Amino acid sequence: MNSSEGQQQKAQTVEINWTDRWLVYQRLHELSIPCSCKTSQPLQVEINNPLAAVQLWSVSQQLTAPRGKLLTWLQRCWNKPSG
Repeated sequence: MNSSEGQQQKAQTVEINWTDRWLVYQRLHELSIPCSCKTSQPLQVEINNPLAAVQLWSVSQQLTAPRGKLLTWLQRCWNKPSG
């Protein structure tokens, strides 16, 4: 058995507003995260590692979170001490 067979790939259903679904799909595709988006169906995303999970969260937040919440998050990132 090779290492890729040892990792199970599970598709997760992601409930995203239909108007944002295509944008999320396109961005995940650019990030090389396996996903599919069929007409009138929820977005299906394969989350195989923690990085993919964080990227999915980030992409969905960029499109769905209120502007004020995004600004607060960005300010916290800028103010976080390094090292």
